[in-house]
Amino acid sequence: MQGACLCGAVAFEVDPPLRDVVDCHCRQCRKQSGHFWAATSVPHDRFRLTRDDGLVWYRASPAAQRGFCRHCGSFLFWQPEAEDRLSFAAGALDGETGLATADSIFHADAGDYYTPAGGPPPRLTTTPAVLQGACLCGANRFSLPGPMGVVTACHCRQCRKTSGHYAASFDASEPDLHWQARHLAEYVTTGGGRRGFCPGCGTSLFFRAADGSFSVEAGCIEAPTGGRLAGHIFVADKGDYYALTDGLPQWPGAGD
Repeated sequence: MQGACLCGAVAFEVDPPLRDVVDCHCRQCRKQSGHFWAATSVPHDRFRLTRDDGLVWYRASPAAQRGFCRHCGSFLFWQPEAEDRLSFAAGALDGETGLATADSIFHADAGDYYTPAGGPPPRLTTTPAVLQGACLCGANRFSLPGPMGVVTACHCRQCRKTSGHYAASFDASEPDLHWQARHLAEYVTTGGGRRGFCPGCGTSLFFRAADGSFSVEAGCIEAPTGGRLAGHIFVADKGDYYALTDGLPQWPGAGD
């Protein structure tokens, strides 16, 4: 089996069998992915990097390192210390995986705009006037008017590659973002959009479309958000290893 980041500067091969997929809702995974992460795993002797000129490792804690692409920001790897296994993003795999999602962890750290167990999102209980956002390492910090409002999940190939699973974002006015700290990298997509991320830790921050529309990744916003997941777009491109069980509207393409 083969996998890669969005731009191809990091690519790998793995030999089956692979562990079934585990969803992680911890704060670190939510920051880096922009929503929550989904990973499978293999021993080191069944994993081979075939291209690594874009690979950067970020040590988020003494317990593990996190690998991402310096060019496109794709969140790819989680390597715990003193273990001979590597966890990697299920969304990075090319083609059908034949995998299934077997577990979901760190529900207490999940975002307040969705239900980590997969049911309908919780009802709104707060409508903050100001939202606070940041990357995992703190090199990027910003505020913007709240509440978050409608959150849309995107299952297109680009979002699955960069997030490692699928993305969730909300529309915002870019001039309304007030940066307290800013250290950005941007990757230009094939459609002319720009994906903003932190070059230090790989946190996915925003997407600026070619037409100028702007959205912020929901996972980089601190709770309370006043947001609620409202639907799924580009489900025709979704991964084969997960099901959508929240009962929300789904569109095969961009939606209405």
